[in-house]
Amino acid sequence: MTSRRAYRSDVSDARWALIEPVFAAWRADRSGPGTAARVHDLREIVNAILYVNRTGIPWEYLPHDFPPFKTVYDYYAKWEADGTTERVHDLLRDRARQANARTAEPSAAVVDAQSVKTSSNVAEASQGIDAGKKIKGRKRHLITDTLGLVLTVLVTAASVHDSAGGKQVLTELAAAHPGVTKVWADGGYQTSVIQHGAHLGIDVEVVQRPRMKGFQPLPKRWVIERTFGWLMQHRRLARDYEALPQRSRTMIHWAMANKMSRELTGESAPTWRIETDMPPTPA
Repeated sequence: MTSRRAYRSDVSDARWALIEPVFAAWRADRSGPGTAARVHDLREIVNAILYVNRTGIPWEYLPHDFPPFKTVYDYYAKWEADGTTERVHDLLRDRARQANARTAEPSAAVVDAQSVKTSSNVAEASQGIDAGKKIKGRKRHLITDTLGLVLTVLVTAASVHDSAGGKQVLTELAAAHPGVTKVWADGGYQTSVIQHGAHLGIDVEVVQRPRMKGFQPLPKRWVIERTFGWLMQHRRLARDYEALPQRSRTMIHWAMANKMSRELTGESAPTWRIETDMPPTPA
């Protein structure tokens, strides 16, 4: 726990206990020039990343009581490149499934895509236009389990068709989660996705929209729509600000790690603040 006043995005002691072993092992495995003088607390690095993720600020606008923003981003990039962030995410997902009386490995999933606008720092070659949604930017292709927890994520230009992205995430799903044999999709996914799924041993079923007017949650598929809602609560994901698609993918993993760790510890609101930090109770 740091001596500074806590931000709402900070990890509590209970949340840090869930993920600290992964970061401790990461630090223990590092050796060589420059690794002896380890001046930064890894928990504070995580807090800084979650602050950016939740508030949507640019890296260089990190408050001064965090480590320097270049240092924080360096850790963010390193943990993305060596798979540390994904290991943290997957650990929390497995525990979240078990907490919901599910096995760690799912057998069914849902696929969908979301197009979002990009910021001015994203190269033209890394974005495109989703003609259907009329959005210039990037597209997030997701596969979640039936709880809405992310199994596979791919970030492409928005011009990439759902079916093209869908086939790629199905391939990644089959490699990472071979126990999945059923996937639900919407009408935007063409026959080629169904055939590709069959080749992988996955039954892809298209869930048709109801004919009645007005909003209707789609059977089986509503969970992934809720997942997109969870992501959009993290303002860094309201638009794609990352120069590299893989950094965007990592932002999604951090957002889900934030959500799952809070759920696992029962923290819908910060519970670690000292009493003097809380507003007085009305008489």
